[in-house]
Amino acid sequence: MISSNKGGFEIMINWINETLEKVDKKLSRTSVIYKDFIPSSIDENGKFTTIYEKSPAGWTNGFWGGLMWLMYTKTNKDCYLEAAKSNEKMLDKAFEYTETLDHDNGFRWEITSGRSYEHTGDKDSRKRLMLAANMLVGRYNPLGDYLVAWSQKDRQGWAIIDCMMNLPLLYKASEISEYERFKEIAIKHADKTMKHHIRPDGSSNHIVVYDTKTGEYVESLGGQGMDANSSWSRGQAWAVYGFALSYKHTKNQEYLDTAKKVAHYFIANVSITDYIPKTDFRSPDEPDKRDTSAGLIAAAGMMEIAEHVPEYEKDIYVKHAYNLVKAIVDKYADWTEEYDGIIKNGMIQYKSPSPTYLPYGDYYLADALYRLKEYFEK
Repeated sequence: MISSNKGGFEIMINWINETLEKVDKKLSRTSVIYKDFIPSSIDENGKFTTIYEKSPAGWTNGFWGGLMWLMYTKTNKDCYLEAAKSNEKMLDKAFEYTETLDHDNGFRWEITSGRSYEHTGDKDSRKRLMLAANMLVGRYNPLGDYLVAWSQKDRQGWAIIDCMMNLPLLYKASEISEYERFKEIAIKHADKTMKHHIRPDGSSNHIVVYDTKTGEYVESLGGQGMDANSSWSRGQAWAVYGFALSYKHTKNQEYLDTAKKVAHYFIANVSITDYIPKTDFRSPDEPDKRDTSAGLIAAAGMMEIAEHVPEYEKDIYVKHAYNLVKAIVDKYADWTEEYDGIIKNGMIQYKSPSPTYLPYGDYYLADALYRLKEYFEK
């Protein structure tokens, strides 16, 4: 356990439960107001806006539905179930964009249709998940053993660290269909990512470019970080969580070791910034750019790691996951009715001019909090 101090435990558990009550109270309200809506950002008046009409296949469009499914599975409230089902059906329009749907199908359908099928057995959800998985498999380059990111012709050799979080779609497709090809492709991509994205110190490249004919490494690009040799914190968080999930589905010890290595790098960096991650860990102190979403994703990923390590190792991941969530909530959560979202100060990328609301920030807040709650209740 984290501490022998019983009072300290009680303080932590009480804070987690109180925060989840606030999350539930706020989302119970917004889930009804935005039942047939897919939030993507927030306007100057604090109200949700959407890109759904212009971009039904936008990569963030699964997070609201995913959050609704997550809240329903934890609370059994009808308001979440109704919003989750509505959002899942709205995402059907994204399937029409066959030439532009990219590597992010897991973010669209694993956390929506995947969770729906797991908890309800809905046959339409299963169809959506399998269609999304087959489309993701279509991005696999067998000459290089990687899944291609995005759909532009000049990016055919590009792979990104984010894709580690889309592999669970393929693992789940193999589990429910009993076709191993989905899992085999996920493993090929994870192996390639482990070799070329993760640096010896535990930091990660965001974009790696491969030769499309041979699969040989060509170069690394800066992507959403400061530059090619920097350390975009949300990319680190995707790696922490993504490799931990790949271990969960494969039991390949190298994946767990990689998740731990990146997590230790993440912990070392946030420990000197009061647990609010810099948008890029290797950026100057000024301007001071922080990304709350990176911290919440990493916290949820650390809790996944804690599920798979021996008892004496769990404390480090649980302690720092708690510290990340608490620091971010205490400073950046908004529980008022005037503001539709919960977590503020997300940064889309290092070069963004200012912080904003990010829908995945709220999703991973709930994810991390429920993981913490369940850990302490064991």
